[in-house]
Amino acid sequence: MTPRLLLFDIDGTLVLTGGAGLRAITRAFHELFGVADAFAGVSLAGRTDRYLVEQGLERAGVPATPDALARVRDRYLAHLAEAIHEPAQGTKAMLPGVPPLLDALAGRGEVHCALLTGNYEAGARIKLEHFDLWRRFSWGAYGDDHADRNDIARAALAAAPSRGVRLPAPSHAIVVGDTPFDVTCARAAGARVIAVATGGHTADELRACEPDAVFEDLSDLAAVLAAIDA
Repeated sequence: MTPRLLLFDIDGTLVLTGGAGLRAITRAFHELFGVADAFAGVSLAGRTDRYLVEQGLERAGVPATPDALARVRDRYLAHLAEAIHEPAQGTKAMLPGVPPLLDALAGRGEVHCALLTGNYEAGARIKLEHFDLWRRFSWGAYGDDHADRNDIARAALAAAPSRGVRLPAPSHAIVVGDTPFDVTCARAAGARVIAVATGGHTADELRACEPDAVFEDLSDLAAVLAAIDA
């Protein structure tokens, strides 16, 4: 069988965290710089943690030095570890169809599942462990070193051989995500893309970005597996 690499986004694709990430990063900026609402009016969907921290620092008038980036990251992660357990502001749930799909893929030796997310690696772990999903993924590409999601996608493809995943071509990798940024980053890496309307974008909005397939959610297992095998 031809190998496939499935690269899953987290927020809006696998889970919704009820605003835990926004609460955590807002608290970090208030604690460090006295900025009460650093991300008012900023759309977080599809953005990397590194990008958001850089934007927050710019809005706060603080140079984005390595020290400043590290300080914000560390305080954000500390707050996230608490915020993930708080009552939700919005939906807090594993998204429809996720466990059956991961179960089905785990039984297919030619398919490898990994993460492709703008989250810091430690942040991804905090979020996914809360839903008992972290154990499902042995590796991933994260937002620790890249502000641009396209660079994360390229890093994922570059890392695949060292993880034992040797693809005949980049098009045998498939990004699964919920925003136009997921479509764009897949194309930047030469990968295919399955878009799912469980985040902040409708199926029609995602379809306009011309992914290879669009679903309202991942609950139609047969249809999703057919799109993977196409």
